[in-house]
Amino acid sequence: MQWKKVGPADAPAYVVVLDAGDEAIATLSDFARREGLSAAQVTAIGAFESATVGWYDRRRQQYRRIAVDEQCEVLSLAGDLALGGDEPQLHVHAVLGLADGSTRGGHLLDGRVWPTLEVIIRESPAELRKTYRPEVGLALIDLAASGS
Repeated sequence: MQWKKVGPADAPAYVVVLDAGDEAIATLSDFARREGLSAAQVTAIGAFESATVGWYDRRRQQYRRIAVDEQCEVLSLAGDLALGGDEPQLHVHAVLGLADGSTRGGHLLDGRVWPTLEVIIRESPAELRKTYRPEVGLALIDLAASGS
């Protein structure tokens, strides 16, 4: 993984380039933790050799795993980063393009990079916090608990 901080000091962006074999969620989560990020917007393009996306089943309050066991293009990856407890939590969705032109999409649970994933992380000057909501079964951004 390579990265570079760009832009103004009060609202920087990070250009993060993942390498073949990197697991996207783990690598980006580790990066956010090391850099002390507490609020950011995340976008990316690239490709995976395999991935798993999820569809949230609200009745069961868990993700249904959708395996993509083939090379796929990351047509779109978009999400956010906010604090859950004291740790940054990444929440990203992906649309993946398959060889036949079809797509798979959902909450990105994991993705093994091949050959690259080019990520832009735009830091926000605010601190965003997530709060677990038992009626939903997920930790969601809670503006009342977030700083300015």
